[in-house]
Amino acid sequence: MNTTAILAVAAIGFAVSAVSGYFLIPYLHKLHFGQTILDIGPSWHKNKQGTPTMGGFMFIFAILTASVVGYFMLSQGKNDLWHGTQVEIARYWGTILLAVSFGIIGFVDDYIKVVKKRNLGLTAIQKLIMQFVAAGLYILILYTAGDTSTVLIIPFLGQLDLGLVYFPLCVVGIVYITNSVNLTDGLDGLCGSVTCVSALGFMMVSAAMGFGGINLLSTALAAACLGFLVWNFYPAKVFMGDTGSMFLGGMVTGLAFGVGMPLILAFLGIIYICESMSVVLQVISFKTTGKRIFKMSPIHHHFEMCGLSEVKIDFAFSAVTAVGAVLAVLAVRFI
Repeated sequence: MNTTAILAVAAIGFAVSAVSGYFLIPYLHKLHFGQTILDIGPSWHKNKQGTPTMGGFMFIFAILTASVVGYFMLSQGKNDLWHGTQVEIARYWGTILLAVSFGIIGFVDDYIKVVKKRNLGLTAIQKLIMQFVAAGLYILILYTAGDTSTVLIIPFLGQLDLGLVYFPLCVVGIVYITNSVNLTDGLDGLCGSVTCVSALGFMMVSAAMGFGGINLLSTALAAACLGFLVWNFYPAKVFMGDTGSMFLGGMVTGLAFGVGMPLILAFLGIIYICESMSVVLQVISFKTTGKRIFKMSPIHHHFEMCGLSEVKIDFAFSAVTAVGAVLAVLAVRFI
């Protein structure tokens, strides 16, 4: 892989994300785009009331800028991991389009909450319809570009041809993971740090599998998240909002499809899955037995109520993701 391209994308991703905070955060303050803390959350989060939201635009701008530069360098240079095929191009720009589509949905949700003063934003049905449309269009783009395989690679176990059922399952999976990423954004620095480590894992996996375009997108994602953490790590000066978390959900799912292994998210997205499953299990348990499994869900709030600080939870969840990244790299060896 072209080392110059990787370094350029990393530098641009980090710099644009970090530096844009100097301009965007004061502007969000000026617009009074502050986060509303709901009463259903931990009481000690009330001191975060009014912290600017929609800060996800910082890493969105960074990733878009780095992606354009990276694509230009890929197209101009010569390397063994990029051949400019229709499938490669579709996976590259399809990932960006998917992330931006979800980011727009998140922005609409944030806008309704912050500007229209409707605390819950879009209704669940409205959000799901838009998410399924975005995910369906992404899968259609890949299919029309020639990415028509219906074989599902199961890490460490082998392969399974699902036939036409594969495509609707992919759409459902994209929506599920994206909403799981959204649930992870509940503590200062949590979603950003976990996604940064996940992106580093995708860098290793894509390099091992020979996907140059996805390798650059992974680099841009990791660097941009790191730049955002300059402002979002505890105590956060800005929140990414649904604008950011939905965008990140689109990115990580796009990267998984980009390497041809959606189920690699079982490792690189292990925290996202644990977060959403904790909510599902909590609801099922309370509905059937009247008892709660966790002190609060998603599970990061459970650990908060057990006495762990936000910083410790950030590091612990990032460490778990790092272990998942190692397993993901090992899984590639068994294909």
